[in-house]
Amino acid sequence: MLGISSLLQDPVGAAATDPEAPGLVGSLILGVVEGLTEFLPVSSTGHLIVTNRLLGHSDPTFEVAIQAGAITAIAVLYWQKILAALRGIARSEGRGRVNLLVLLIVAALPAAVVGVLFDDLIEELLFSAETVATTLIVGGVALLGLERWLAKRAEQGSAGLQHEVENMTLRQALVVGLFQCLALIPGTSRSGATIAGALVLGFRRTAAAEFSFLVGLPILYGACALKAMKDWERISGPLLSDFLVGSAASFVTALVIVGPFVRYLQRHTFAAFAWYRIVAGLLLFALIALGWLGDVGG
Repeated sequence: MLGISSLLQDPVGAAATDPEAPGLVGSLILGVVEGLTEFLPVSSTGHLIVTNRLLGHSDPTFEVAIQAGAITAIAVLYWQKILAALRGIARSEGRGRVNLLVLLIVAALPAAVVGVLFDDLIEELLFSAETVATTLIVGGVALLGLERWLAKRAEQGSAGLQHEVENMTLRQALVVGLFQCLALIPGTSRSGATIAGALVLGFRRTAAAEFSFLVGLPILYGACALKAMKDWERISGPLLSDFLVGSAASFVTALVIVGPFVRYLQRHTFAAFAWYRIVAGLLLFALIALGWLGDVGG
């Protein structure tokens, strides 16, 4: 099968010396896909795996590494919250609340531990289009179920449905962190899992989303660092130009996407994203059956 990769042969960049590298054009495409999907509950890793397959490549290292650009956009957008948390620690100003940075560390720990222990196994067994298609559909159905449960809870007049991040406890942060472990399965969506966890605990949609963005800072930077250390010769050598292009594209795209997404959540549910996941998963299974993704890696 010729595939999309035949239309995007790129002699520039790492593709000239590294057959697994996407090249500069492919890196730009992957970077935009990463920036568009990282903070939406649709799974950026899943979309990157599929896009990479359509481009004729299979490179888990690159698929994880360019997430550095998208998460840096969060550091830029929320620098005031981060700075305030740093100042709070320096001044030991607890005021009965848990410092945001402490909450982020607690929420990041479960996925960090599981990720370090099982990174190679997850990459070997789960970085596949079939896994992504399955988890997209399962996650979509789960989101619809969550929305129905939240609607029923609201109808019953349950209290505590408007929690803010400022009032989050260590236990609640840990629960969100346990939900985040689900995202180690490609196609699940890190943002979707963490937002769902916060919603179950009674946090507002926008508060859940913003905490999900922020907890991505230690997790995604850590994941990128882990991949870089394991494949440093490629990242610092033949893959460097592709990595920089992809990361820059994901950074700019994420900067544009995050604000509108938060505003969307002020008036809407996640139903649209749930149906997108289900349709995308079914289409992906069709592409697999037709052989359009080729036989690249996992």
